[in-house]
Amino acid sequence: MKTLVDTQTYALSKVPEVTLGFWVIKIFATTLGEVGGNAVTMQLGFGYLIGSVIFATVLVILVVAQIMTKRFQPFLYWAVIVATTLTGTTLADFFDRSLGIGYLGGSLSLFSLVMATIGVWYWTLGSVSVQTVISPKVEAFYWIAILFSQTLGTALGDWMADDTGLGYNGSALVIAFALAVVAGFYFLTGVSRTLLFWAAFILTRPLGATIANSFDKPVAQGGLAVGDLKASAVLGVLIVISIFLIPQRPARDIRNTVSP
Repeated sequence: MKTLVDTQTYALSKVPEVTLGFWVIKIFATTLGEVGGNAVTMQLGFGYLIGSVIFATVLVILVVAQIMTKRFQPFLYWAVIVATTLTGTTLADFFDRSLGIGYLGGSLSLFSLVMATIGVWYWTLGSVSVQTVISPKVEAFYWIAILFSQTLGTALGDWMADDTGLGYNGSALVIAFALAVVAGFYFLTGVSRTLLFWAAFILTRPLGATIANSFDKPVAQGGLAVGDLKASAVLGVLIVISIFLIPQRPARDIRNTVSP
């Protein structure tokens, strides 16, 4: 009589394992997205629409390259993340300011798009875990959700800083507290890790946006008056150094199989 053996197999994801280092680079990238987007649209004078077209074009090229690659490539992956933050910044500013939707209206609309994307993703494939990002179809859902979440973060950060009276520093503290709560749930409870990941991913975007605005805005407005181009260059260097120094490996999609 044969005995059935429960074994585990796994496939390597094309996105990195979520570690503390992942979040460090993510915050650098979201901060760069804000100051880099502002540098192109305002400091260089291209405007929100042209800036959005430029960054969206770069994003499409990088996403296609990311989907075509066969394995996790750290520099390519983080280049796509930075492109989503840059595109998200200019798109949010275009809709909120140029089209007059406003920060609250933009935030609510984008939150609905994020939830709809994740909902369709789950309904179609049965999971929204980043560990399952091993096929072009899953990657398409992943990057759409990432783009919407990055755009949401910009609108949400602007709404908190400008419309609630918290200012940039106050908003950053509130968001940091919310992230600490998410971390507490992660370490102290059994709440879904996938749910906590997406909550943290969305919250780190407005955190980066408010930190960025505290850099580039005038001192009279609570900022440090550091130019967007200079701040972008510094953050770009920090991201490159972090990718070199912080160990990264692809997430693993572990599956149980039964064999005789």
